[in-house]
Amino acid sequence: MGKLQEFEITINNNKTVYSPGESLSGTLKISIAQPIQCKAIKVNCQGFCGVTSKSNDTDWTEEEQYFSSSVSIADKGTLKDGEHSFPFKFLLPAAAPTSFEGPYGQIIYRVRAFIDTPRFAKDYKIEKPFSMKNTVNLNEIPGIQEPSSSSVTKNFSYMLVKNGTVVLKAKSDMRGYIAGEIIKVFAEIENKSDKSTGHVVASLMQKVTYNTKKPTYDLRAVAEVEGPGVKGGQKTEWKEQIIVPSLHLSTLTDGNLIQICYYIQVYLKYPEVSLTLPIYIGNIAVDPTLPSPSRAVPPMPAPRNNPTPAPGLSPVVAPAESAPPSLPPRTTPKPAPKPRPRSSYTSPSAPPSDLYPELPGVANYNGEMPKSPLHESSSQAPVSPNAFSYAPGLSFRQRQSSLGPSAPPFSSSTSPEDTNQMSSSASLPPNYRSSAYPHEPPPSYEDSCNI
Repeated sequence: MGKLQEFEITINNNKTVYSPGESLSGTLKISIAQPIQCKAIKVNCQGFCGVTSKSNDTDWTEEEQYFSSSVSIADKGTLKDGEHSFPFKFLLPAAAPTSFEGPYGQIIYRVRAFIDTPRFAKDYKIEKPFSMKNTVNLNEIPGIQEPSSSSVTKNFSYMLVKNGTVVLKAKSDMRGYIAGEIIKVFAEIENKSDKSTGHVVASLMQKVTYNTKKPTYDLRAVAEVEGPGVKGGQKTEWKEQIIVPSLHLSTLTDGNLIQICYYIQVYLKYPEVSLTLPIYIGNIAVDPTLPSPSRAVPPMPAPRNNPTPAPGLSPVVAPAESAPPSLPPRTTPKPAPKPRPRSSYTSPSAPPSDLYPELPGVANYNGEMPKSPLHESSSQAPVSPNAFSYAPGLSFRQRQSSLGPSAPPFSSSTSPEDTNQMSSSASLPPNYRSSAYPHEPPPSYEDSCNI
């Protein structure tokens, strides 16, 4: 190492496994043959996780740092030749996952030391790993004392011909174990076909999930036991035991880059039917005397207390909550009435005589308009043919009176009989059929425009 003869990290009592919340203390030993110019000497304690999508690759795709603490044990100056010892101490965090090393990721804890030298000089660094072992108390998991059970039904076919079904049921005695405990597995196999099944197998499986952009799963069987098959048309109960080896603890929290879980897989080799029984591996065993924690239930709102009435006043009783008003039943809409046909003409009718008895002449009304005395006493002048012209500019000669041009005008000395005869003839429109003109048809629209 040239000038540097010894550069070593020593942890007190040579302790290599720590628990969260403990303190880690040690000494950095440096021995040099010549003085070294340095900017600083630092010691760092770090815990992090790294994962990758390639097996046995340390170029991490994703990293997660749990903690990192540094302390400067020497400032800028000259480190004289000889032996030097620098003590250090760190307090580990209370929450940190257990150390882990797998083919696609690692959870690493280490202590590192650095000697920063001036520019164009060589820096020196060294590190010493240690392990962290977290605590998983199985008694804090809800329903840990209950058995883990499942069932599945599979069609049994031979040469693509269905021969029946196979029903597989299995359960474990509880859901949590520690290293060295025995897992009791119970299985019930009902073969409803004519063919015999393959052997039944129960395996303790470890599943490690490396959470990268595309998660990687690592499955392996930790322990395995096997039993005989079941003949056609028979039902068999199978019991077996599995001893839990020393394993990494189950991950109870979500969101970590590395998730570890365990389950028991019970399956038949033929036909291919299997089921899984999830379990937990911890380091504090299940205590049957302790009550199992129940699953979280949202708290119910507290009842509203009525205020205490003042002395001499009657208590106010809150009205009871009435049920919401029910909607009336929906009825079928009635069809709209068909419109009555309207007549093209409605003749006027006289009102009934008993409706307006006080009006004179109502009873004798026959639907005709009464004549005014003026029409009765006076004669109507003859109507000129020009009133019936069909176009502008068209005129007719004045029609002479039937009485002649020398007929005397009407006077009051005329007799009533002659007056009635004259008024009746004068009130009628002129008779064009007996008239001498016009003998031609009326002009057309174009002729009238030309005129």
